[in-house]
Amino acid sequence: MLKDLNHDWKIQNNKLFLSTKQKDFMACVDLINQIAQIAEKMNHHPNLYINDYRTLEIEVYTHAENKITEKDWELAEEIDKILD
Repeated sequence: MLKDLNHDWKIQNNKLFLSTKQKDFMACVDLINQIAQIAEKMNHHPNLYINDYRTLEIEVYTHAENKITEKDWELAEEIDKILD
């Protein structure tokens, strides 16, 4: 399923993981807000971290099961679309 995603997603510690560098801090915040809109609609929420002021790290997994489920792949696909 990683092959179906357009960006450099990886599987780390039973989670889908993507690190994406943005132009600046506000671009990271804007991206977080876009992801938040998707997550709310899907009722499925990723972990989001800003590192070094312009790198957004995204972890997607099903918290209740502590593993990747179909819902995680769907969320990653939706996030992938806004990164293009």
